[in-house]
Amino acid sequence: MINGDKLSQKLDLIDAIQRLGVSYHFESEIDEILKEMSSESDDDNDDLYAIALKFRLVRQQGYNMSCDVFNKFKDSQGNFKDSLVNDHRGMLCFYEATHLRLHGEDILDEALAFTTAHLESMVSQSSPLAAQITHALKRPIRKGLPRLEARHYFSIYEEEASCNKILLSFAKLDFNILQKQHQKELSDIAKWWKELDFANKLPFARDRVVECYFWIMGVYFEPEYFLARRILTKVIAMTSVIDDIYDVFGTPQELELFTAAIERWDISAIDQLPEYMKEFYKAFLDVYTEIEENMIKQGRLYRFYYAKEAMKKQVRAYFIESKWFHQKYIPTMEEYMSIALVTSAYAMLETTSLLAMGDIVTEDSFDWLFTEPKMVTASAIIGRLMDDIVSHKFEQKEGTLPPASSAT
Repeated sequence: MINGDKLSQKLDLIDAIQRLGVSYHFESEIDEILKEMSSESDDDNDDLYAIALKFRLVRQQGYNMSCDVFNKFKDSQGNFKDSLVNDHRGMLCFYEATHLRLHGEDILDEALAFTTAHLESMVSQSSPLAAQITHALKRPIRKGLPRLEARHYFSIYEEEASCNKILLSFAKLDFNILQKQHQKELSDIAKWWKELDFANKLPFARDRVVECYFWIMGVYFEPEYFLARRILTKVIAMTSVIDDIYDVFGTPQELELFTAAIERWDISAIDQLPEYMKEFYKAFLDVYTEIEENMIKQGRLYRFYYAKEAMKKQVRAYFIESKWFHQKYIPTMEEYMSIALVTSAYAMLETTSLLAMGDIVTEDSFDWLFTEPKMVTASAIIGRLMDDIVSHKFEQKEGTLPPASSAT
């Protein structure tokens, strides 16, 4: 069993490595330590900071740790002990841990309310941790983008008493090296996008390629996934244009032709399309030809089939939504969600994201995705409804399909 001091030191080091953005260099070592910790008892440990940090790190790693470990911090009345409020560092760590809660874990729901209220009070009282607390309340670790959070954490960590100067220097060097790689990748993608000249050829379409690349950085930033980032960014950029074609520009007849062309997936289908669609259709097929060629080189051509089928399903759903709008048909909530979860693009993008992830992905992974697992459906529901809430006023103004708030 690891004693209290040694446990805290190991947890602090792992936390620092992860928050500084260099944990991808030590994946197996971190996993081995946290796996061991997940099976060890904390009955003799009353340190809120250490318990909360262990809980968050273990659950982040995918190992189980019961939330019952926090019962010891309650009084005889079932409320969290007043003395906890004096432990600012422990309260902040406890707050971060609550974001790893599962449905039905009432104690963590209570803990979130408890820590949030007192952390807000600490900020107003100028706690030494005020800056960290303010940032955490706005964006907890669980919801942050790794590269942005790493850059933010540099200035915090260097002020910590436990700061490892060598680790900090390594993290800064690693950050700068990776940033250069990312800048080069984005430059190449931006050049590709500019040469397509969609800003002039398709002026109705949103120009989102930089936004798309930034979004993908939240999926994987590690250097070995450079091809995966390029593929996924290009596919998202193309999907955004397709969305705009169906939502704001294409006529019913044009959209029917475009949907048929995607189903055929052949350059010969270009002849039936209007001029503005021809430019896009060719560029679209070029993107997927590039993907296909890369999969052939890697001996993983089977993956291309899944990517193509996922995109076809995406376009079919866009077409159904467009028909609803042009026919002034307001679907039931059940009808709407069955299609809207597809047009959210989550399933398609999750499939595409796996294409260039190397040996950690197998054909079984793609087969699993195509069974519409609850995990994928849940993320699509959240994404779909959040998007509908934000875009409700805009889409009504533009005259596109009513979002979920308008479904019956």
